[in-house]
Amino acid sequence: MQVERFAEDVLDAVSNSVGAILILVVGLILGFLVGRYARRFMVAIGLPRAVEGTRFERTAQRIGTSTVGLIATLVTLFIYIATVASALSVAGTIETDLSLFAFAGIIPSVFAAILIVIAGLVLGDKAEVTLQERLENVKFTEVNLIPKLVKYSIYYVAGIIALAQLGLAAGALYVLLGGYLLAVIVFGGLALKDVLAAATAGIYLLLSQPYGIGDEVEVAGHRGIVSEVDVFVTTVENDGEEFVVPNDLVFRSGIIRVR
Repeated sequence: MQVERFAEDVLDAVSNSVGAILILVVGLILGFLVGRYARRFMVAIGLPRAVEGTRFERTAQRIGTSTVGLIATLVTLFIYIATVASALSVAGTIETDLSLFAFAGIIPSVFAAILIVIAGLVLGDKAEVTLQERLENVKFTEVNLIPKLVKYSIYYVAGIIALAQLGLAAGALYVLLGGYLLAVIVFGGLALKDVLAAATAGIYLLLSQPYGIGDEVEVAGHRGIVSEVDVFVTTVENDGEEFVVPNDLVFRSGIIRVR
C-alpha cells in the first residue's frame, strides 16, 4: 500500500510538473506573440503618430523605449505573470484559489490602472500641445493657462479612474473629482474672465459681422484698416502700427466704420 501510494504521489508530482512546464512554455510563446502583434496593431492604427511630441513619448524615448513599446511590454508582462501564477498553481507550489484570485482580481486591476495612467499622461500632453498650437496666435497672455489647465485636468481624471480600478472607495473618489471640477470652474473662470468676455463678444461680432477685413474703422481711440478678426481680438493697422483690441472692448465702446 505504501509503495502504491508513493508511486501515485510520484506520478502526480511528475504530471503536475509536466503540466506546469507546458503552461510556462505556452504562456511564454503566447506572451511574446501577443506583445508583438499588439505592437503591430498600435502602429497600424497610428498611435506612434498620435503621441509624437508629447512629454510622455519623449520620456519613454530617453529610457530607450516608446509609448507603443511600453504598452506592448506591459501586455507581455501581464501574460507572463498570469502564466507563472497558473504554472505554480498546477505544480502545487501555491494554492489554486490564491493564483486565481491574483489573476482575476489584483493583476488585471493593476494592469488596467497602469494603462489608464499612461493613457491619461499621453492624452494630457497631446491636449496641451494641440491647444498651444491652436492658441499661439491669440494675443491674450491668459490663454496660456488653458492648455495647462486642460492637461492637469486630464491627469487628475485619469488618476481618479486608476485609483478606482485598484478598489479605492468610488464615492470618495467621485467627491474628490467633483471638488476638483468645481475648483477649476471657479478659479478658471476668475483667471480667464477677460478671455471669456472677449470670446463671447467675438462670437457675436463674427456672427453679426458689423465690420470685416479691409474696412476702415475707428475703435477705442484707434483708427485704421481691419487686418484680422478672430474670436478674441480685432487687429487694426495704420501707418505701420498695429492695434490689437480685445473684442469685449469693441463691444462695449462701439466701433465707427469710416465710409
